[in-house]
Amino acid sequence: MKTQVFPYLHINGAARAIDFYREAFGAAETLRLSEPGGRIGHAEIQIGESRIMLADEYPEHAIVGPATLGGSSVSLNLFVDDVDAVVARAVDAGAKLLRPVADQFYGERNGKIEDPFGHVWHVSTLREEVSAEEMQRRFTAMFE
Repeated sequence: MKTQVFPYLHINGAARAIDFYREAFGAAETLRLSEPGGRIGHAEIQIGESRIMLADEYPEHAIVGPATLGGSSVSLNLFVDDVDAVVARAVDAGAKLLRPVADQFYGERNGKIEDPFGHVWHVSTLREEVSAEEMQRRFTAMFE
């Protein structure tokens, strides 16, 4: 087995989030474990080649999401073929546009959104391969 890291999102409204991720990002639900009352104890979605795990909040176990916490220090990066279309679709599905899509110095076309559940996503399309040296040169030039 190869080593992998999967984000695990805690969400107030995991079932609604799965629907949002399906509509906005083309996610496919691959697993859902629900309590009899409907609360999702564990679910998995697939976006492209990436797996994301998620569950409803369990405040009785100190498991809460960014909406309850008032934000998160973690964001997700989603690479897609057409960033403009994906960001527009996400906004149409209920995401908040935090930064419009634009070309960036590091070679990506990128936009930033917040999903309806408080998770921040950087959505990008690679526009050009930029070496680390050239990226540093461009980054330094921004401060001159």
